[in-house]
Amino acid sequence: MLAGAVAATYAAITLLHPGTILDRAWVLNSEGHAKLQPMARLAGPLFLVLAAALAAAGVGWFQQRRWGWRLAVLLIGANLVGDLVNLIAGSFLKGSVGVLIAGAILGYLLRPGTRAAFR
Repeated sequence: MLAGAVAATYAAITLLHPGTILDRAWVLNSEGHAKLQPMARLAGPLFLVLAAALAAAGVGWFQQRRWGWRLAVLLIGANLVGDLVNLIAGSFLKGSVGVLIAGAILGYLLRPGTRAAFR
């Protein structure tokens, strides 16, 4: 969750302040960058909201708070839905890998032993 918060913050900064050396990392997802750039004024703040939610979930997770677990389940569940949409929309490799990873994480979060740690 905390790594996701860093990545979302990075995306927000580069969308809201383009043309810096930080833009170089978008080479890893140039297609995503091209789609986000036209709506950077909207996407940037939304990435900041996502970063805050991910950071909160990470803090709640490490403190073993029930709300942290719930927020993590919600965020990973939303990610899984997005990956399913990518898969259905024709991005087979990206969607499949995302579904597998998010599904595995969600499966771990929903295990009785994991849930019990947050009671």
